[in-house]
Amino acid sequence: MRSETVFGSFTYTHWTSCGWRRCSCLNPPSVRQSNTGSPKTRTMDTTRGSKEMVILAGNSHPELANLIASRLGKPLGNVSAYHSSNRETMVEIDDSVRGRDAFILQTGTKDVNNNIMELLIMAYACKTSSARNIVGVIPYLPYCKQSKMRKRGCIVSKLLAKMMYKAGLTHIITMDLHQKEIQGFFECPVDNLRASPFLLQYIQESIPDYRNAVIVARDPGSAKKATSYAERLRLGNGIAVIHGEQKTNEDEQADGRNSPPLVEHSRIMDVGVGVPALAAKEKPPINVVGDVGGRIAIMVDDMIDDVASFVAAAEVLKDRGAYKIYVMATHGLLSSDAPRLIDDSPIDEVVVTNTVPHEIQKMQCHKIKTVDISILLAESIRRIHNNESMSYLFRNVTLED
Repeated sequence: MRSETVFGSFTYTHWTSCGWRRCSCLNPPSVRQSNTGSPKTRTMDTTRGSKEMVILAGNSHPELANLIASRLGKPLGNVSAYHSSNRETMVEIDDSVRGRDAFILQTGTKDVNNNIMELLIMAYACKTSSARNIVGVIPYLPYCKQSKMRKRGCIVSKLLAKMMYKAGLTHIITMDLHQKEIQGFFECPVDNLRASPFLLQYIQESIPDYRNAVIVARDPGSAKKATSYAERLRLGNGIAVIHGEQKTNEDEQADGRNSPPLVEHSRIMDVGVGVPALAAKEKPPINVVGDVGGRIAIMVDDMIDDVASFVAAAEVLKDRGAYKIYVMATHGLLSSDAPRLIDDSPIDEVVVTNTVPHEIQKMQCHKIKTVDISILLAESIRRIHNNESMSYLFRNVTLED
């Protein structure tokens, strides 16, 4: 005796004498047995398929949010974030998030502190509204450059990670962290996506004669990233490293840490006798290690913020014989008067992704080009929502990227 049951577009054929014999679905409905062992009514488990998502976006990058939502075929949720009369951040979510996966799209811009407060308030609002999961999609993580202890300061990215977790975020999607160790600051899973496949594709499709290119590391610390790019492009010219770059940052500012203690209040033993004096570090003049003569020079980095160091490196590369100079990075912050400096420099093109909005800078400088990475973020959202593996998005990606 045989009977067929139709569930939507799937047909399950079962035998009353020996259970399931044919099924067109990988996961047949669950079978409930009576006390006598005879099969009873089979019911389909629809709890997994009924899980819905809602996509919320802050004010940081509406263009990227619309691109991601269109690729997912989902509308953006109705949320408004604004400032009250006393400059406090106000967030109102009109859509229900109860039992749903909430994905909050927010990136770091020049208005970084307001971006962070919008993200934290939206996350906490979803948490108190009984959202199933709260995933922060943060293409450029703010304060990621402050990931090391500096004098009497603190590790700000660690503080931000704690704030995000306490606000209710259960998962983080970001891209090309300035220091990959920042992932360990979070108490929730972090997927650090890479934009290198998109930049490599741009090199292959948009740079004529890229086989004659040499990948340039702007400083010795970027040599591994440059090597990874050169190997995947199969360039036989090796890499070049810029050494001796002038850096003027807060590390060199005198803050009184080296001042000797007052003699009358000091209990420290005088150890000046017999202890060798520490020699001051002298910076060598900027130089290029490697041959760039008659080649295309492509500088790679994770972000472009203050472009003065890139301009200085480009001038040296031009003096060494490079006939075209490209600068590629994931995050194009392009602060201050970066467009003017790029326009007046020997740099031919600056290629960045749209993790950070820079439409105004592109209007000021025609050398700035944009690579769209919304498809990568949309696919990561889809996979997390469907509990699928993320390893596909990290194929052929090395730790040096």
